[in-house]
Amino acid sequence: MADSGANFLQFIGGFAFQTLVHLGKVANPMTGESGVDLPNAKYSIDILGILQEKTKGNLTKEEDESLANMLRDLRMTYVEVVNKSGSGGKETSEAAEFGPTPAEDGADKPEPNQG
Repeated sequence: MADSGANFLQFIGGFAFQTLVHLGKVANPMTGESGVDLPNAKYSIDILGILQEKTKGNLTKEEDESLANMLRDLRMTYVEVVNKSGSGGKETSEAAEFGPTPAEDGADKPEPNQG
Protein backbone atom coordinates (compact mmCIF):
# COMPACT_ATOMS: atom_id res chain seq x y z
CA MET A 1 0.00 0.00 0.00
CA ALA A 2 1.34 3.45 -0.90
CA ASP A 3 2.25 5.95 1.79
CA SER A 4 -0.74 8.24 2.30
CA GLY A 5 1.35 11.25 3.29
CA ALA A 6 1.52 12.61 6.79
CA ASN A 7 1.86 10.32 9.78
CA PHE A 8 2.43 10.76 13.51
CA LEU A 9 6.22 10.45 13.33
CA GLN A 10 6.39 13.14 10.65
CA PHE A 11 4.07 15.33 12.70
CA ILE A 12 6.18 15.15 15.86
CA GLY A 13 9.34 15.41 13.76
CA GLY A 14 8.12 18.80 12.56
CA PHE A 15 7.86 20.00 16.16
CA ALA A 16 11.30 18.61 16.93
CA PHE A 17 12.81 20.38 13.92
CA GLN A 18 11.14 23.67 14.89
CA THR A 19 12.47 23.26 18.43
CA LEU A 20 16.00 22.75 17.11
CA VAL A 21 15.61 25.94 15.06
CA HIS A 22 14.52 27.80 18.23
CA LEU A 23 17.48 26.36 20.11
CA GLY A 24 19.87 27.61 17.43
CA LYS A 25 20.98 24.08 16.53
CA VAL A 26 19.57 24.27 12.99
CA ALA A 27 19.38 27.29 10.70
CA ASN A 28 15.92 28.62 9.97
CA PRO A 29 15.09 27.22 6.51
CA MET A 30 13.28 30.44 5.56
CA THR A 31 16.10 32.84 6.45
CA GLY A 32 19.18 30.63 6.54
CA GLU A 33 20.03 32.23 9.89
CA SER A 34 20.20 30.64 13.32
CA GLY A 35 19.43 32.12 16.69
CA VAL A 36 18.16 31.14 20.10
CA ASP A 37 14.52 31.69 21.10
CA LEU A 38 14.12 29.91 24.44
CA PRO A 39 10.44 30.75 25.08
CA ASN A 40 9.37 29.27 21.74
CA ALA A 41 11.69 26.29 22.16
CA LYS A 42 10.09 25.57 25.54
CA TYR A 43 6.62 25.98 24.04
CA SER A 44 7.35 23.43 21.31
CA ILE A 45 8.74 20.98 23.87
CA ASP A 46 5.67 21.52 26.05
CA ILE A 47 3.40 20.75 23.08
CA LEU A 48 5.25 17.48 22.49
CA GLY A 49 4.88 16.68 26.21
CA ILE A 50 1.14 17.28 25.98
CA LEU A 51 0.95 15.00 22.93
CA GLN A 52 2.84 12.31 24.83
CA GLU A 53 0.44 12.56 27.76
CA LYS A 54 -2.74 12.68 25.68
CA THR A 55 -1.77 9.85 23.33
CA LYS A 56 -0.56 7.45 26.04
CA GLY A 57 -1.79 3.95 25.21
CA ASN A 58 -2.79 4.91 21.66
CA LEU A 59 0.59 4.89 19.92
CA THR A 60 2.50 2.07 18.33
CA LYS A 61 5.63 0.96 20.15
CA GLU A 62 7.76 2.76 17.55
CA GLU A 63 5.78 5.99 17.89
CA ASP A 64 5.86 5.85 21.68
CA GLU A 65 9.61 5.21 21.83
CA SER A 66 10.35 7.86 19.19
CA LEU A 67 8.35 10.48 21.05
CA ALA A 68 9.94 9.61 24.40
CA ASN A 69 13.45 9.72 22.92
CA MET A 70 12.72 12.93 21.06
CA LEU A 71 11.43 14.63 24.20
CA ARG A 72 14.41 13.46 26.25
CA ASP A 73 16.88 14.72 23.67
CA LEU A 74 15.12 18.07 23.18
CA ARG A 75 14.86 18.66 26.93
CA MET A 76 18.55 17.89 27.40
CA THR A 77 19.46 20.20 24.51
CA TYR A 78 17.26 22.95 25.94
CA VAL A 79 19.02 22.73 29.31
CA GLU A 80 22.41 22.68 27.55
CA VAL A 81 21.55 25.86 25.61
CA VAL A 82 20.24 27.56 28.76
CA ASN A 83 23.43 26.67 30.64
CA LYS A 84 25.65 27.88 27.77
CA SER A 85 23.76 31.16 27.56
CA GLY A 86 24.70 31.82 31.18
CA SER A 87 21.29 33.34 31.82
CA GLY A 88 20.73 30.93 34.68
CA GLY A 89 17.61 32.62 36.05
CA LYS A 90 14.21 32.28 34.47
CA GLU A 91 15.15 29.82 31.73
CA THR A 92 16.85 27.46 34.19
CA SER A 93 13.74 27.38 36.37
CA GLU A 94 11.63 26.84 33.25
CA ALA A 95 13.83 23.87 32.31
CA ALA A 96 12.99 22.31 35.66
CA GLU A 97 9.28 22.70 34.82
CA PHE A 98 9.57 19.93 32.22
CA GLY A 99 9.45 17.49 35.12
CA PRO A 100 10.83 13.99 35.13
CA THR A 101 11.06 11.92 32.01
CA PRO A 102 9.19 8.60 32.20
CA ALA A 103 12.48 6.86 33.06
CA GLU A 104 13.04 9.27 35.95
CA ASP A 105 9.45 9.25 37.16
CA GLY A 106 9.30 7.92 40.69
CA ALA A 107 13.04 8.05 41.31
CA ASP A 108 14.28 10.14 44.23
CA LYS A 109 10.93 11.75 44.94
CA PRO A 110 11.12 13.98 48.02
CA GLU A 111 9.09 12.96 51.02
CA PRO A 112 5.88 14.94 51.49
CA ASN A 113 6.12 17.81 53.94
CA GLN A 114 4.98 16.53 57.34
CA GLY A 115 3.93 19.86 58.76
